[in-house]
Amino acid sequence: MSIAQNPLSVEVTLPREDVALIVVEGYLDIDTATEFRHHLANQLHHGRKHFVIDLSGVPFMDSSGMNIVLRIYQEVREISGSVQIVSPTPAVRRVLDLTGVSITVPVSESLDAALERVDASPQ
Repeated sequence: MSIAQNPLSVEVTLPREDVALIVVEGYLDIDTATEFRHHLANQLHHGRKHFVIDLSGVPFMDSSGMNIVLRIYQEVREISGSVQIVSPTPAVRRVLDLTGVSITVPVSESLDAALERVDASPQ
């Protein structure tokens, strides 16, 4: 599937100075993973160390998307940061569970729950 058929939309807001909320919509796959990675890298560059990734608008995610989530998780751990996944669609949640990503990267059902986890993480 081409990018034109399944464009990726990534919206970044800052609920707090060091927290980036990344709302992703569309297919997160090999065709769109680089764009997603650029958004995360930009926020890391600007000093964000906590990433809350809302996947409620992602009907499909392949290993490219999972690898980027795991890569940013590893990068922010080095600076005492965190990554939280929020509201994955059932199909994405199944992939996260089957691959074990959800064991490494916490999954929350709401933004508030994810922000509570950020507050509880070691600073």
